[in-house]
Amino acid sequence: MTKAMTLLEMLDVVRTFVQQPATQNVWVTAEVQDVQVRGGHCYMEMLQKDDAGRQQARVRGCIWASNYARIARSFYNATGQQFASGLKVMVRVSASFHPVFGISLVINEVNPEFTMGDLLRRRNEILRRLQAEGVLEMNRQLRWPLVPQRIAVVSAPGAAGYGDFINQLYTNPSHLRFTTRLYPAVMQGASAPQSVIAALMAVADDAPLWDGVVIIRGGGATSDLQAFEDYELAATVAQFPLPVAIGIGHERDVTVLDYVANARLKTPTAVAEWLIGCGESVLGAVNNLGARILQAATDRISGNRQQLAQATGLLPALARGAVERARARLGNATGLLSGVSGRLIHPQLERLGMTGRALATATATQLQRRRDSIDAAERLLAALSPQATLLRGYSITRVGGKAITSPDDIPAGTILETTLASGTLLSVKK
Repeated sequence: MTKAMTLLEMLDVVRTFVQQPATQNVWVTAEVQDVQVRGGHCYMEMLQKDDAGRQQARVRGCIWASNYARIARSFYNATGQQFASGLKVMVRVSASFHPVFGISLVINEVNPEFTMGDLLRRRNEILRRLQAEGVLEMNRQLRWPLVPQRIAVVSAPGAAGYGDFINQLYTNPSHLRFTTRLYPAVMQGASAPQSVIAALMAVADDAPLWDGVVIIRGGGATSDLQAFEDYELAATVAQFPLPVAIGIGHERDVTVLDYVANARLKTPTAVAEWLIGCGESVLGAVNNLGARILQAATDRISGNRQQLAQATGLLPALARGAVERARARLGNATGLLSGVSGRLIHPQLERLGMTGRALATATATQLQRRRDSIDAAERLLAALSPQATLLRGYSITRVGGKAITSPDDIPAGTILETTLASGTLLSVKK
């Protein structure tokens, strides 16, 4: 009968093959997912993917509590990020095998420079793509109004950063008035990019209502900011029709959005302070202009008062001098007028008298001519009148008041009326 090994004996053999010197303290690159800290130990899944994103390898990894605090602190100090899911890392590992839990890689060191290089590489790839598409500078070329007061806000409802922004904006010491509306979005995690894009699209639909849009998120784990290292989100911000201001994280936090947005501020409060500063700058210029106008008006009034005082003193003497000069000119004119009138007026009067006499003679002659013409017309009219014709022996025969010229037109028995120079005869036609 063949002798069989127990499962534990077999796995002990496997362990001897797994835990060889060649698998101890080896530098490995991988992507970490499902990072969790329990009991001081850090557990994760370590992956390798191809260019299409398909898994090629997967193994469990861990950092024991004896090393985790040191490694996490060193990683954060170097990268500004927590050791968290989604990062590509270079780690020094030793292969380990447990009969129950199987193969795992125990991490005893992390190279933060590799992670920083990978993050920078991905960011640069996004920026190069946006540059090639010609959209990288589009939003940065837009201009904010001199006093931006109508602000669309993309942030998480109830977030501390949003509260700080609103409080800073509406309690500004210069009492500048602002109008804001929150367009809510998820600001961390895998769903954050699409959530922020959806909020921006809602703002774009209301674009005429706003001077610009701000995307704000308060402090927190720097690894949460990986959600903003996204090409689609960066492209949306770069091509947005309104100027965009970014206030995400802390002073040292930088994402790809900071390279495409119109304005980059360090925190939500800093964004509010920047908006207030824009208004205060214009308000200061207006106040300065008002002060200059007031000073110019004061100087002009002061000068006019001095001129008025001088004129008040000179006016009586000037008036008297003007009156005396006018009187002298009037006297001279009177003398000249009396001498000139005799030479000019008398000849004109004589000429006027001669014209009047000539006019009377011409009028009388013309009237006489008109009378003679009328008398001649009257005599002609009398000679040609019907009465004058009757006196010369003629008569007029009428029927019914109408003169007749031919007896053939009158039927027999018709009463005829004949007018003579001295009377009328009645007769009947036979």
